[in-house]
Amino acid sequence: MSLRILLADDHAMFRSGLKAVLSTQDDLCCVAEVADGQAAVEETIRLTPDVAILDIRMPRLDGLRAAERILGRPGNTTKVIVLTTYDDDSYVYSALHMGVSGFLLKSVPPEETIAAIRIADRGDAIIDPSVTRRLISRFAGSIAPPASSTELERLTAREHEVLMLVAQAHSNTEIARALGIGDETVKTHVSRILAKLGLRDRTQAVIYAAAHQLVAPLPPLPLSTRRGASSPPPASAHRSRDPWR
Repeated sequence: MSLRILLADDHAMFRSGLKAVLSTQDDLCCVAEVADGQAAVEETIRLTPDVAILDIRMPRLDGLRAAERILGRPGNTTKVIVLTTYDDDSYVYSALHMGVSGFLLKSVPPEETIAAIRIADRGDAIIDPSVTRRLISRFAGSIAPPASSTELERLTAREHEVLMLVAQAHSNTEIARALGIGDETVKTHVSRILAKLGLRDRTQAVIYAAAHQLVAPLPPLPLSTRRGASSPPPASAHRSRDPWR
């Protein structure tokens, strides 16, 4: 079954481009495209798409208010991803508070938007890695660690390593490469970490680690393993259907 997607953006060219990208994927189907937030709410209620992709700034109702109305409806099953050209932290805080499944800058490559849709449908959440790293910096510098961290004592040494790398917004593939283990092993560690700490998804893990100041002491990954490094990524990276998992 195809995932049913609603697109809401007041720029027709952007909507058309994103719709064209979605049409290349066998498991994705655009069921509606609208130009304002109020229409996004109304069409979401009428069609109940699996994922609604909302621009932040739209006429009649902005993306955050539209997301709040969609997510606040009793029995809602639609996941929401917010797209924006603005990386203002206030947007991120508001979006995370209301429970959106994704916060992405419009500058991300199309394949990462597609990956975010699939992640949202699974019930997980993702925010743009550059935004994640900025949030980590802010949290780590302003939040004192708690007096005790009994939850952290439940983690194995390896799980602790994986948690800190997740908190730096590294993908499973990057973590696997850095630790010399397989991608599936990383996924298993992440699942166990979330279960032990009582966290819903990777975004909550990032915030948790920042609040406990686990990130600052961690050295960065080698340049060759980091997304956005000057050296070209391996060819397989361009074929990945899910670059953030």
